[in-house]
Amino acid sequence: MGAPEIEAFLTYLAIERKVAASTQNQALSALLFLYRYVLIDPSRDLTVNAVRAKRRKRMPTVLTKEEVGKVLGCMAGVQQLKANLLYGSGLRLMECLRLRVKDIDFHRRQILVRDSKGFKDQVTMLPDCVASSMRDHMRGVRLLHERYLAKGFGSVELPYALVIKYPTADRE
Repeated sequence: MGAPEIEAFLTYLAIERKVAASTQNQALSALLFLYRYVLIDPSRDLTVNAVRAKRRKRMPTVLTKEEVGKVLGCMAGVQQLKANLLYGSGLRLMECLRLRVKDIDFHRRQILVRDSKGFKDQVTMLPDCVASSMRDHMRGVRLLHERYLAKGFGSVELPYALVIKYPTADRE
């Protein structure tokens, strides 16, 4: 097979078989691999101008304010606090779960997100509707932490080599 046959095959995949673009790309990659590394035939010109399969455009599903209100209204406690924080500040799930007390600035109504996507730090807003709930939650967690410390528990995992640099920081 040469370039015309490969082109005809890839066009057949796109038009008659109606395969996804990724399937057509995988077929092309497999053929290129075959000729370059298995048959080791550099003399063949495999320039292909086949009809390309189109990627489907998908519109995101977006809830209305009323629908969001209903969903958040069905939640309670810490789950509701996290969901309100995700919705109100635009945090990603893992960014929300990794928040630390020192990353929340109540006076400026800001949240510092560390090691976000692309290992970048960024600042986002702390929604007014979440601030009071967050304060209450942090008070409760502080009391719980103090009780655990009194019993000899209550340490946390520290990032990187901070345990060596600050030996008692995991309990502070």
